[in-house]
Amino acid sequence: MNESDDSTMSQHPMNATSPDGVDCDEAVHALYHYLDGELTDERRAVISLHLDQCAPCGSAAHFESELRRIVADQCTDRVPQSLIERVAAAINEEERHGN
Repeated sequence: MNESDDSTMSQHPMNATSPDGVDCDEAVHALYHYLDGELTDERRAVISLHLDQCAPCGSAAHFESELRRIVADQCTDRVPQSLIERVAAAINEEERHGN
């Protein structure tokens, strides 16, 4: 971490409420919904503002977004049909026995 990152974090410690009215816990909790596009336009704008203004939360959002991109790019293998059928059979067996 460089000095500018450290000074930004000290200006806005985690769990503090930023000028947008959102605290870091709330922003992190909404992050996955934000990245999945599951928020209303209004809520998305509020979280986006927080991510823009809060370096730690913005960094977390950037990391998660990049991680998702890398996983999507690298995980292109198809699951063999035989494995899908075995898993489905195992689930059905478990449901039949009430476990």
